[in-house]
Amino acid sequence: MKTLLSLGHGYSAAALARRLIPQGWRVIGTTRSRANELAAQGVEPILWPGDLGPALADATHILAAAAPDAAGDPFLAALPGLCGARPVWVGYLSTTGVYGDHDGGWVDEATALTPGTERGRQRVLAEAQWQKTGLPLHIFRLAGIYGPGRGPFEKVRDGTARRVLKPGQVFSRIHVDDIAQVLEASIRHPNPGAVYNVCDDDPAPPEDVLSHAAALLGLPEPPAIAYDEAEMTPMARSFYAESKRVRNDRIKKELGVNLRYPDYRAGLAALLAGD
Repeated sequence: MKTLLSLGHGYSAAALARRLIPQGWRVIGTTRSRANELAAQGVEPILWPGDLGPALADATHILAAAAPDAAGDPFLAALPGLCGARPVWVGYLSTTGVYGDHDGGWVDEATALTPGTERGRQRVLAEAQWQKTGLPLHIFRLAGIYGPGRGPFEKVRDGTARRVLKPGQVFSRIHVDDIAQVLEASIRHPNPGAVYNVCDDDPAPPEDVLSHAAALLGLPEPPAIAYDEAEMTPMARSFYAESKRVRNDRIKKELGVNLRYPDYRAGLAALLAGD
């Protein structure tokens, strides 16, 4: 039986599990506190920290999605050598933040890694650690993730949305269902050592997304506020520290992916239809 071990089973991994389980896959996911939630989704939960030996022995595929810290990937630190695991495919979910700031310019998988944030530097470290394992690794650098439960509509509806204006700022994005189809395509067409940018076709200023969401709801455009005056969490401010457009040619040419949501307009329309 094909068995996926999901290390740090979260939002993106859950979307992949929803594709694999109906095909007869066994999916095992680690969690610190959501065992009942995972079980209800058909995922076999393992509380972490805990014994992963049996799961690693059974795993034909491994997906690693846990956020790193200053020491790098938390699972690699706790599982030296991955306890003799012999998967045929390993995926690591990284971030396009590893490229740093490019003043709105384009980057691709060959662009040098020059992260400008601590979060980006930790991802570069974790990528390197996974590459040193000798496992059949595939790295997926994800753009800003959105999808069911992670869209702008709630804040637009309740009036808390603000269009933060920073001249020249642009982000790339990706719908979680497109992340899942990229991962499944890679599983079907493995290429150990490959790195893939996972993003849609239309990098855009963040204020444009909020304006479009409001228009879809038939509500007034959220008020604008200058970046220097905006109150944001450190995480949100770190996103605004970098501006770039991310190319996604490789997922199309090598994996044959046809994005379901090639831009935020298509993605938001689908979210609203399923709201």
